[in-house]
Amino acid sequence: MSGAGKTVCVTGASGYIASWLVKLLLAKGYTVKASVRDLSDPKKTEHLLALDGAKERLHLFKANLLEEGSFDSLVDGCTGVFHTASPFYHAVTDPQAELLDPALKGTLNVLESCAKTPSIKRVVVTSSLAAVAYNRTPRTPDVVVDETWYSDAEFCRENKVWYLLSKTLADEASWKFVKEKGIDMVTINPSMVIGPLLQPTLNTSAEAILNLVNGAQTYPNATFGWVNVKDVADAHILAFENPSANGRYVLVERVVHNSQLLKTLCELYPTLPLPKKCADDKPYVPTYQVSKEKPRTIGVNYTPLEVSLKETVDSLKEKGFF
Repeated sequence: MSGAGKTVCVTGASGYIASWLVKLLLAKGYTVKASVRDLSDPKKTEHLLALDGAKERLHLFKANLLEEGSFDSLVDGCTGVFHTASPFYHAVTDPQAELLDPALKGTLNVLESCAKTPSIKRVVVTSSLAAVAYNRTPRTPDVVVDETWYSDAEFCRENKVWYLLSKTLADEASWKFVKEKGIDMVTINPSMVIGPLLQPTLNTSAEAILNLVNGAQTYPNATFGWVNVKDVADAHILAFENPSANGRYVLVERVVHNSQLLKTLCELYPTLPLPKKCADDKPYVPTYQVSKEKPRTIGVNYTPLEVSLKETVDSLKEKGFF
């Protein structure tokens, strides 16, 4: 399906996933209204304005997640809205102001604007595996996580995992809101997202790879799901264009422990000084499985983890991060 003649909007357009989403939407012929926090910051705008088709069909707007009505003019006249704007970082001093409010209030503000705009056919929200897999059910190699799982806000609070909590609360509130207002919403719930960077700044998930290849002595005892940024951006468009798309789509190409990730990195880059030792002596955090069935129904294809890792390291190198 071609996007020619159709106008869509992307919030938080300068972000990692959103930049790729804007690129792919422009390539399909869509006109894109995109929000950034600061129009005068070249780090947020230059890479977007340089994309193919941007001159003719990309319109940048300033919008603040916490300001009611600030998305009204952005979504006006759009048939689709892609809401990606939500902060993702780990070192927080004030979780409420830095993560919880922007994720929760920001998502509801965007949805409020959508509720007032009859031209909108569907809203696609970038959620996260954070809103799916973190509850009291142990994740072990024989466990299969899928779209029917929900993270437990209390569990996230007890463990002080504020980013996970922010995505869980936003997920709960947005589903409740769209049900009441009759909005057609689909969410994309990716795990750790890696692959080439379009934006000039370092994002949190690419930083996780940078920390492993940048001369670290040890690696964290951690297990994560991984998925390529291009596949995630593509899944957003598939979820918008496919009439049968509904509910949540959990995107994970593979779940691996950091030790396995380093084994692959070692094969790809034998000369890099990679850490050989785990940061603690505890048993490795177990891996688990994530179902790929539902994403397949809308045409999602995954880039193999090995390719994603190579793209990430090469991109980090090219952008001068190490």
